[in-house]
Amino acid sequence: MIGRFLRHLGLYLLMLKRMFTRPENGKMYWKEFMHQCSEIGIGSLPIVVIISLFLGAVTTVQTAYQLVSPLVPMQTVAQIVRDSVILELSPTVLSIVLAGVVGSKIASELGNMRISEQIDALEIMGINTRAYLVAPKIIGALLVIPCLIVISAVLAIWGGRFAGQAAGILANDIYDIGLRQNLNTYNITVALTKAYTFAFIVSSIPSYYGYHVKGGALEIGRASTISVVVSCILILFADYLLAALLL
Repeated sequence: MIGRFLRHLGLYLLMLKRMFTRPENGKMYWKEFMHQCSEIGIGSLPIVVIISLFLGAVTTVQTAYQLVSPLVPMQTVAQIVRDSVILELSPTVLSIVLAGVVGSKIASELGNMRISEQIDALEIMGINTRAYLVAPKIIGALLVIPCLIVISAVLAIWGGRFAGQAAGILANDIYDIGLRQNLNTYNITVALTKAYTFAFIVSSIPSYYGYHVKGGALEIGRASTISVVVSCILILFADYLLAALLL
């Protein structure tokens, strides 16, 4: 078990190391990078919008349900929703969802290229396939996924505001007052740190499993599933470490 883990870790680090080479054709690499930004960002935007709105709405309703004491002002609900969304819900929950949406796509794409020998053909042509196929995915994810998490946080807070008004829990003006009270901007720094860390995990782990697929279509499915599971576990583990170190 330990030997297998060390083998995977070594291959993973070697893949990351061999990505950093001078591009053979800068325009080709730039085109692939823009393609990955579009696939990861625009392709994931609908699910991000839906999840974020309901995430904020549910958080508002459940927070108001638990704060039953008349001594607690209602604007506290908005403060709890704001801090919960920024610190934990948007970065972590959204990254786990993207691990399934984006990660499985990356693993399947690279796995299909591996078993159809497209990667071997590119290497015969003298192209560094790790730099051309893997690096644009990781760099694109590092650029786009933090933006998606920021959008998610804004939409979740707005969804909580709408749900509070629609359910008669608290008025919009009271919610807005709570949003402005006791805002700690350091929480935004923590959230962005989590966003970049999770983006690297979501893109690099599926890239590794997809790039090293051996076999046929069945192995592609297994690699895609394993990559999502490993990515989710690492996201939760990194979430705990960052929370313990930064908070």
